[in-house]
Amino acid sequence: MVADAAGAPRRGRLITFEGPDGSGKSTQVARLALRLEARGLPVVTTREPGGSPGADAIRHIVLSGAAEGLGVETEALLFAAARYDHVRTVIAPALRDGAFVLCDRFLDSTRAYQGSVPGLDQTFLAELEAATTSDVRPDLTLVLDVDSAVSQERISARRQAEAADRFEKDGSDIHQRRRQTFLEIAAREPDRCVVVAGGGSVDEISDRIERIVVERFGLEGMPELGRRGGRST
Repeated sequence: MVADAAGAPRRGRLITFEGPDGSGKSTQVARLALRLEARGLPVVTTREPGGSPGADAIRHIVLSGAAEGLGVETEALLFAAARYDHVRTVIAPALRDGAFVLCDRFLDSTRAYQGSVPGLDQTFLAELEAATTSDVRPDLTLVLDVDSAVSQERISARRQAEAADRFEKDGSDIHQRRRQTFLEIAAREPDRCVVVAGGGSVDEISDRIERIVVERFGLEGMPELGRRGGRST
């Protein structure tokens, strides 16, 4: 377990990465993990939907499109079941051990993907959140924001190597609506959320994110032991 300067056990930190498909979240999760590890910090990387064996089983059902015809409420319940298992078996234990937990998507993705569908009761989503997270909330949320045209180009390029999932196949108007929802969430919760411009090189974005995290958690005095892959060459 990590200890603070006085030697007392310190709870870990949960950093979530949010944003539309094609915003570069997965890349930046991996790069921040390397940079934090280079400072000697314990790091756990994970993702949603998925992150635990039970949640990964549900991930396959949802992203394959098998649940699409069941309605947005049922889809939200499936995501909630996956999150309950993920928080209970992965995130909460890692936080108790003092780790920095970096999660590719979390609560805000449910708000943006299911919550932005017209007609869905927002109270229903709020109750699901309360029931599934065991009071685990992000200490910092990084919202990666890119123009919808850019994200669509990235998704198209990725399809050359792997099949698009159920949400990546949605039209540009839906992708734009989700992007706007993420920005609205960030505007409502500025103490938790920081919008990170997704333009520029991968290294430039990684540098921006590292500066935000170092400042937020007071890591300025921690020595860097080496990037260990945190910067591309």
